[in-house]
Amino acid sequence: MSNYHLFIAWRYLFSKKSHHAINIISAISACGVGLATLAMVCTLSVFNGFQSLVSDLFTDFDPELKITLAEGHTLEASDHAIRDLQKRDDVETATLCLEDQALVVRDGKQMVVTIKGMSDNYGRQLNTARLLYPSTEEAPVLHADVLEYSIPGIQLALKMGLRPDFEPPLQVYAPKRGERVNMGNPMSSFNSDELISSGVVFQVKQSKYDAHYILTSLNFAQNLFDQPGRISQVELRLKPGTNTHRAQRSIARQLGSRFIVSDRYEQQADVFRIMKIEKFIAYLFLTFILMVASFNIVGSLSMLMIDKERDIETLRNLGASPHDISRIFILEGNMISLLGAIVGAILGVALCWLQQRFGIIAMGQSEGAFLVEAYPVVVRAWDIVLILLTVLLTSAAIVWYPVRKNYPR
Repeated sequence: MSNYHLFIAWRYLFSKKSHHAINIISAISACGVGLATLAMVCTLSVFNGFQSLVSDLFTDFDPELKITLAEGHTLEASDHAIRDLQKRDDVETATLCLEDQALVVRDGKQMVVTIKGMSDNYGRQLNTARLLYPSTEEAPVLHADVLEYSIPGIQLALKMGLRPDFEPPLQVYAPKRGERVNMGNPMSSFNSDELISSGVVFQVKQSKYDAHYILTSLNFAQNLFDQPGRISQVELRLKPGTNTHRAQRSIARQLGSRFIVSDRYEQQADVFRIMKIEKFIAYLFLTFILMVASFNIVGSLSMLMIDKERDIETLRNLGASPHDISRIFILEGNMISLLGAIVGAILGVALCWLQQRFGIIAMGQSEGAFLVEAYPVVVRAWDIVLILLTVLLTSAAIVWYPVRKNYPR
């Protein structure tokens, strides 16, 4: 007898009413909730898709783990903490880097760029097969004897009018450390050097890198920036199968508070924070739409309560309290919303699968104008759970007041 509330609510949901309009309104209420649920599933999955796309783009350039100083800009490459780090069993490659800004000049064109000097093992850190154009399986050398080679970003190369095998060399200037600019002879206050072409450019498909970075040797950067034997960061590639978060925590404990150990998401924290905020705002807007759709359930229940007055009187004569009767109709409202939510979630997941499989909705009419031809979607189980909980809580909150008002304790 303890489950009779659920039994009666279930019978009311599917039973034939004396007024056919009640069935129609109930169906419309369920459809409204279902459409709102479908919209939430598809919208949040599109945000997940863009986040995954951006993450994949950064993967080829950003290291699995990046180690920088908590205070200051550079440290000695021979620092004992760095030497110990290179001996760890879970570290496959540790690339030493020095990164700073400089001025490049060629044929009257000049740009302020970021020079990133990297140690000779950089080819095992970067996915050069995907990054470099023309594509090459082996990473080109960055220095030979007295020659220093460069790999500019593709957008930077276009702005400077550089071909992959450009000639003559790039002139690079950086201010000398600790010196004021000599107004009588400004060039004497700058270190200068030349970078010749390595025959390739790199492309991350992100303006942050492609339009502002030049890769070169660590030795070149140290000489240019007056930082002999010093580095600004260490980039780690972990051995296959290593848990990144566990390795990050272990390395952070080993290095202590002097250093900051960042994974790929933390290295691009601003980008992913903005994407999370956008996703949350979209979720809030769709929740408001869901609330509007849920108000249809109130109308459906109000008509049902009027239609079932004789049944309610019978239940009262059998000993049912106002609380028991209100519980029946609250369960009825929750069933309508749950039915709509489940159908909407199933249809939403199906639409996302079709988008993944066939790319039904394209990004634009011009082929090749975007990084991907169709909107990317990624369905996550936690999002589905969150959406279903949102639907149930929203409908329960909306239904509770009018039902309890008619049938108080």
